[in-house]
Amino acid sequence: MNVAATAGSALQSTPNEAVPPIRLISRLDIKGPNVIKGIHLEGLRVVGQPGPIARRYYEEGVDEIIYMDTVASLYGRNNILGVVEEAARDIFVPLTVGGGIRQSDDIVAALRSGADKVAINTAAIARPDFIDEAARIFGSQCIVLSVEAKQRAPGQWEALTDNGRERTDVDVLDWVVEAEQRGAGEILITSVDREGTRKGFDHDLFRAVRARVEIPVIGCGGAAAPDHIAAAVRDDGLDAIACASLFHYDLSSLPALRAALAGADIAVRSV
Repeated sequence: MNVAATAGSALQSTPNEAVPPIRLISRLDIKGPNVIKGIHLEGLRVVGQPGPIARRYYEEGVDEIIYMDTVASLYGRNNILGVVEEAARDIFVPLTVGGGIRQSDDIVAALRSGADKVAINTAAIARPDFIDEAARIFGSQCIVLSVEAKQRAPGQWEALTDNGRERTDVDVLDWVVEAEQRGAGEILITSVDREGTRKGFDHDLFRAVRARVEIPVIGCGGAAAPDHIAAAVRDDGLDAIACASLFHYDLSSLPALRAALAGADIAVRSV
């Protein structure tokens, strides 16, 4: 496990010490050897290789990195643990692995590769008891529930699986409550409607999830400018933001984003 990553919390310095700093997370969606990016989780295009991209973000001061194997559920296995193992050798921030995490042995393999946390989605919806088992064995702090939310009506979202390919008829707001009760330690909520669009976040979704759970909530899907992130932190009460397009397409560098947030009186980690 990437134990050194936890030491980073000791370096936090904020404008208001009573407010925990917002976590700025890079999300790397991976297919085969490449980092890919799409719109609405579709139309995927290659944006680079995970090794150089992750090192760049680490050097720029990212707080965490999420690796998502976008085809793991489709093929029933996770193929990116070698990528994570390589990253863990010289990248010392928390690493989360998602995609193809179906049983305890998969979590063990992810942690042995250097991950600090795992993100589960498809397997958790198929068998909710998996959350209880994983939290009991590995601790809630290790278990992130990944939710791919698609709006079906005002104030109503459906949880999708298999990187947005499959419907479930599971209500997102009911699901996050159940997942917290079962022991999930964090919620990663991705708006499928906004993902890759660069139109800003689905604030109604984020606020609704935030109102339902007490555990940390990570928002993802739609960020294209520091103002988008500032609004989500300030108005939606999020604990962390996971970005892909914002960094991949140089819409904002991490140092520029951190400076903009600090200038808006939002607590960030000093680097």
